[in-house]
Amino acid sequence: MSPFHQKSKFITQVETKGKMLSMKPLCYDSARPHGRRAFFSVLFALASLISSPMAHAQAQKPPTTLFQDVRIFDSKSGMLSGSQNVLVEGNKIARISASAINAPGATVINGKGRTLMPGLIDAHTHIMFSTVPQVALLTADIGFVNVAAVKAASDMLMRGFTTARDLGGPIFGLKRGIDTGLCPGPRIYPCGAFISQTGGHGDFRLPNELPAPPGYYSYSERIGGAVIADDADTVRKRSRELLALGASQIKLMAGGGVSSSYDPLDVTQYTVPELRAAVEAAENWGTYVTVHAYTPRAVRQAIEAGVKCIDHGQLLDDATVKLMADKGIWWSLQPFVEDPDKPSAFPEGSPNRIKQLEMFGGTDNAYKLAKKYRVKTAWGTDNLFSASNAAQQGRELSKMTRWYTPAEIFKMATADNAELLALSGPRNPYPGKLGVVEEGALADLLLVDGDPIANIKLIEDPAKNFLIIMKNGKIYKNMMK
Repeated sequence: MSPFHQKSKFITQVETKGKMLSMKPLCYDSARPHGRRAFFSVLFALASLISSPMAHAQAQKPPTTLFQDVRIFDSKSGMLSGSQNVLVEGNKIARISASAINAPGATVINGKGRTLMPGLIDAHTHIMFSTVPQVALLTADIGFVNVAAVKAASDMLMRGFTTARDLGGPIFGLKRGIDTGLCPGPRIYPCGAFISQTGGHGDFRLPNELPAPPGYYSYSERIGGAVIADDADTVRKRSRELLALGASQIKLMAGGGVSSSYDPLDVTQYTVPELRAAVEAAENWGTYVTVHAYTPRAVRQAIEAGVKCIDHGQLLDDATVKLMADKGIWWSLQPFVEDPDKPSAFPEGSPNRIKQLEMFGGTDNAYKLAKKYRVKTAWGTDNLFSASNAAQQGRELSKMTRWYTPAEIFKMATADNAELLALSGPRNPYPGKLGVVEEGALADLLLVDGDPIANIKLIEDPAKNFLIIMKNGKIYKNMMK
């Protein structure tokens, strides 16, 4: 008889008593069904306890921080307040007052009239893919990619971005590591793998891998970067798998893309029934679908299928943007324009570079139409494959002065982006108010050395100008000591 079928003693109870853990053994007989159930229930309970932030915190008293004499950026009105005091207790803003706040034992930060604003939110990231060249992503050990992503996440937080909506990549492990305190980084609203049709924007197989044999999974699929689904049933199944893994929203590729090899920008991907399968799966979980799309045809069929957000859309026409406004569809736009200080990842004259320039050519008109029809507009960077470009995240935000005022820009990158994140409903991994400095809101805060409304370029040098970076009530950077 094997050892597994013999009676053995296993931990079956874990009781918390203050900071101590006590464990009680129970005899487990694998031949008895209730014994098996008890054994595996305990394993899951123990794993959950060990990995939970509560276990790491060990009932420590929540930190208290008092900001004195700060001017608060109101991300809803776009205005700066007069001198205020802000008390943070635990992970939330407990009190805001023009009068002095008595908070014995609090860490006191005298802002001396500096600006206190919400942490910035990037609504379109790929943290796993942001700093490593594409060829390395397709060939390197996934362990290296994970290490690079840990640094990318930490660097993003140090740029003042306390929240990111991640729209494609094997992100679930990194998110868990950040949430449990193993490494610093922003809050992550994950999609997990993006869903693509064969030959679509998420198909990174080599030409010699096509046609794919039955049951074949490419490298990007095996690591959770992308999934190929070519009919409604498979789209539905893959969406459900991602939701089971913890996706807060689902991302599909509904049209051609710049970085992919097979599809011109004008290509429409998926059919309405296929898109609708993902929408139904997401809606059953209380959340939504966003799609990568540039053209009117791709966007119109996505709207018909029930998609709630369009990412990109640089080549849209007047009628389609009006339809988006009428339907209340979110438009997650990126300030993609030719920039001499941000070199392209694609060689001049290459098919990808030609597509990129075509897309760049539509950006000015896209923002013009978004403003004309007052579409609900989000902001994101969508940086890929370049550590130097990722480091310019703040500059990508200040670049928005080409179309908006600084107050409008900060509103978009805080309160507006937070409203988009809230579409995930019960799948929201961080329930609470984000993107605002209000009583009861989650304490994601930046203390800026100056007035970013008067000088938006302050955010281009976060190392110098962001004196305090706080996420979830914890100070990750403090230059006021």
